[in-house]
Amino acid sequence: MDHVPLFKREGYNVNEKNKVSPYKKKDNIAGYLLLCPWIVGFLIMWLIPMLISIYYSFTDFNLLNTPSVIGIENYKRVFTQDKSFWKALQVTFTYVALLVPLRLAFALFIAMLLNRKHKGLGIYRTLYYVPSIIGGSIAVSIVWKQIFGNKGVVMSLLAAIGIEQKVSFLGNPNTALGVLVIMGVWQFGSSMLIFLAALKQIPNSLYESAMVDGAKAAQTFIKITLPMLSPTIFFNLILQIINGFRVFTESYVITGGGPLDSTLSYVLYLYRRAFNYFDMGYSCALAWVLVLIIAIFTVILFKTQNNWVHYESGGDN
Repeated sequence: MDHVPLFKREGYNVNEKNKVSPYKKKDNIAGYLLLCPWIVGFLIMWLIPMLISIYYSFTDFNLLNTPSVIGIENYKRVFTQDKSFWKALQVTFTYVALLVPLRLAFALFIAMLLNRKHKGLGIYRTLYYVPSIIGGSIAVSIVWKQIFGNKGVVMSLLAAIGIEQKVSFLGNPNTALGVLVIMGVWQFGSSMLIFLAALKQIPNSLYESAMVDGAKAAQTFIKITLPMLSPTIFFNLILQIINGFRVFTESYVITGGGPLDSTLSYVLYLYRRAFNYFDMGYSCALAWVLVLIIAIFTVILFKTQNNWVHYESGGDN
């Protein structure tokens, strides 16, 4: 009797513990049904096209012929034969290098202003967020093109103050990319809201202690605000780098990649290869090269975050 397990002596059935009640089964079924739209969308819109794209990147395919496998020839062509690839990569790198720090700095500045208590705060937040909602649309890009065009508002204002220019900012290879960067900085709303939420999580006691110690505003910003915001800065930095490399609408609508390919973004060049030249296999290879570039930047940021990102837990991340 002493050697009989306790659960057998008390009549306990182990299998009953593993049984799922009818109510739980219904909950599981309901959960799966609610997930179905997302799962179907993920399979149709993401996973299956991604696998097809990987396959096409190793083929010679122009949308009219049957894809024929050519191995890594498309990738060799990208790095050894395509000068336009390097030009588009240079333009995109320059765009990201200018856009990301300016957008984050401006978003943080506005977030700090909105973090103060004053009347109409909700209205200001909404107004500042509007550009991020409509900024990437075709209509706004057309308006932006009109503003900086030959007969736009900017040229008219310069002429009114005596500055005559024969070529608009969009027609000058040295300034066209800058116009796109300014438009990108204008779309700072999403980063601003994230910064604003993070600023509200910083304890006021830290600032009060700094004031008692006689710290100035610049010192509190450097010693308190920035370290406490570093996880949020890290998050925003990754998002903005990814979005910067994916820029397309502005370059396509406003400048068409010109003048002299000075605004030829990587995605715009990929689009041209696919739908202007019908070189679908090669464009798929370009797309996966871009994925690799973004992945490299993301890995570098994650590897270096311990040097400048400060988490409250203080643990390794």
